[in-house]
Amino acid sequence: MEQIELDDGTADRFLLDARGTSLLVFTSDTCGNCRLARSHLPDMNLPAERLCWIDAGRNQGLVERYEVFHLPALFVVRDGVFYGAVNAELAGWDIRRQMALALDGYPAELP
Repeated sequence: MEQIELDDGTADRFLLDARGTSLLVFTSDTCGNCRLARSHLPDMNLPAERLCWIDAGRNQGLVERYEVFHLPALFVVRDGVFYGAVNAELAGWDIRRQMALALDGYPAELP
């Protein structure tokens, strides 16, 4: 699975242009669960073409727009369209289930 680092300046254009499913993951260097997410998510066989990592400490604009209140925070974007948050435990089965539920919902514009 492709992994890319995004920031306040690159996220919108990349997500609007990216084909397929992107899982946005907001993390922080000081968060223990974020370090676990960084090491485990790439190996979870998730239904996404890419993981988009966003450092919450350095990208306050994205944090505010996506209304991130806890870390790690996961969101689904498919073909430039926002499908919402993925509220799941850090377990592949739960993330896959919550991604499917999000993708079954109504899409919206990127925040």
